[in-house]
Amino acid sequence: MTTTVQRVPLDRQMEQFRVPVGQVSIIPSRCKGCKFCIDFCPRDVLVPSDDMNAKGYHYAVVAEGKENDCVNCRFCTLVCPEFAIFTTEIREARP
Repeated sequence: MTTTVQRVPLDRQMEQFRVPVGQVSIIPSRCKGCKFCIDFCPRDVLVPSDDMNAKGYHYAVVAEGKENDCVNCRFCTLVCPEFAIFTTEIREARP
């Protein structure tokens, strides 16, 4: 007896997967303006600020209109040499 496996296109399976949503938190006073977090963000969520911190660096901020685009991949957290940025996952409210 042979078993057949029905292949289903990936786009029909996507409703069973939840894309994580993250919130980026930046500690401006720790930032030294290296822009690693900006360069490595796969969703281009971060941009340099127009403001400067006490050290004279333009720290990273979340780009306008990109507040909900973070997927909590944590690349920014991993590449920041000053530990000035971190992300937290936003969980959906369960009924």
